[in-house]
Amino acid sequence: MIDAYALYRRLERVPLGKRVFGLAFSAAAPYFRSVRPRVVEVAPNRAVVVVPKRRRVQNHIGTVHAIAACNGLEAAMGLLAEASIAPTHRWIPRGMEVRYPATSTTALTCTAVTDPAAWSPTADGEPSEVPVTVTATRADGVVTVEGTIHLHVSPRR
Repeated sequence: MIDAYALYRRLERVPLGKRVFGLAFSAAAPYFRSVRPRVVEVAPNRAVVVVPKRRRVQNHIGTVHAIAACNGLEAAMGLLAEASIAPTHRWIPRGMEVRYPATSTTALTCTAVTDPAAWSPTADGEPSEVPVTVTATRADGVVTVEGTIHLHVSPRR
């Protein structure tokens, strides 16, 4: 298994490294290709990607489609999870709750954050849930999508 966070840390230091990482990340998770997320930041407990506004992600009224925004949020969450989880554990999304307080009229900056304490293994080593707070923000700073993605975290077998 590739350590995505280690790869990001190596590539972010070279010219076009973040772009190369973003392309590799999208290739590893093909459903992200439709939104072409541009990786901005990856760190434990925080990740940021930008979903460009282009025809392919627009709806019938010319705004970024809600599901395209959710794909961007899930991409940010996945990068955060890879950078935050202990190597002895694995994660999988179990659900997503989102609200759409404003229309997405520009490219979206999709941010995922968690509380570092949420990643602490349970005392008995049993599976746990980690809530990831996600937001998509327009270029003018208005939040257009906000919510929580719930991750199921369990020990690797």
